[in-house]
Amino acid sequence: MALQKHELKNLMLATAKAYQAPTADFSFNGTKLSAFDLNDTLRKELNELAGDINSYRRNQLDIFELIQETVDELLPSRVQNTYAMFAETRQYAQGDKPIFKRKTGKARARQFVTRVGLAGLYEVFKLDSTSFEVATSAFGGAAQIGFEEFLDGLVDFSELTTVIMEGLEDAVYAEVTKSLIASIEQLPEANRHVDGGFNATNFDKLLNIARLDGQVTILTSLELASKLVMPADWISNEDKTDMRNQGYVGMYKGAQVAILPQYYLDLANTQLGVDPSYAWLLPSGALGEKPVKIAFEGQTIVDEFKNYDRSREIQVYKKFGVTTLMTNNICVYQDTNLALHS
Repeated sequence: MALQKHELKNLMLATAKAYQAPTADFSFNGTKLSAFDLNDTLRKELNELAGDINSYRRNQLDIFELIQETVDELLPSRVQNTYAMFAETRQYAQGDKPIFKRKTGKARARQFVTRVGLAGLYEVFKLDSTSFEVATSAFGGAAQIGFEEFLDGLVDFSELTTVIMEGLEDAVYAEVTKSLIASIEQLPEANRHVDGGFNATNFDKLLNIARLDGQVTILTSLELASKLVMPADWISNEDKTDMRNQGYVGMYKGAQVAILPQYYLDLANTQLGVDPSYAWLLPSGALGEKPVKIAFEGQTIVDEFKNYDRSREIQVYKKFGVTTLMTNNICVYQDTNLALHS
């Protein structure tokens, strides 16, 4: 291979940084490269390691190690960047207990935690201590590669790494949503409302409750955000520009609007992974103690399983956990017309 193993690792780190700022230039081995050039270089180096079946056999462990390190470097930072507004993300060594400490000080009422139980269901308990553990579980998946693809040199391990990354990222997003939804019933009745269609009057009542504890951020789906239309006598040129450019207003009656990530479960683009019917109204007082805690434990494990037809399954295993720490200054609105139906 053109690059030594330690240089490949450095290339991996440079590519990871490039993801955070794709329009910037980066330095690698004394050369300034764009994010595109870095990704292209990494792809070529990986393909050189596994351009045919014999090369793949010789370099399999190095390839898997590189994929593992790429995922471990990228995944937590990508999740943190996506949820930075309301989630705290940490990494822990294998076997260490993911312990988060809650901030003490001003608290309008009780705090409660929603975390995953042994049966895989999210359970709620009142928080009486200053720290709590985030239970982690193993998540995984596999990508199948045909034997003929190896023989023909058609396997792109850079693309495979991206597929693995995105699959794990979607799994985190799904668990964050499950944890948030599981915590809704613990909020005071005045802090939650359900409508069969968007009702601005009911939504604004929740907004007024939340804003008593500071500037409000509305976390919601693109579908629900598009219904947050300003009254005709309130709408500004900036609002019109937002609607034209992104499909929703960036500010709704003094509250910032932020869009939660979405993805499809199927290749036909018919099954959404995250229920788009919810909006969480988070005041700045709640954001001082970010309500969602995400813990990654240990390193990613990549392995291979060989099928009877000589095809390969590249399997990935990653441990993480999600917990939601709520207080009664947070509000939730649901438009059931947008709800997912099984």
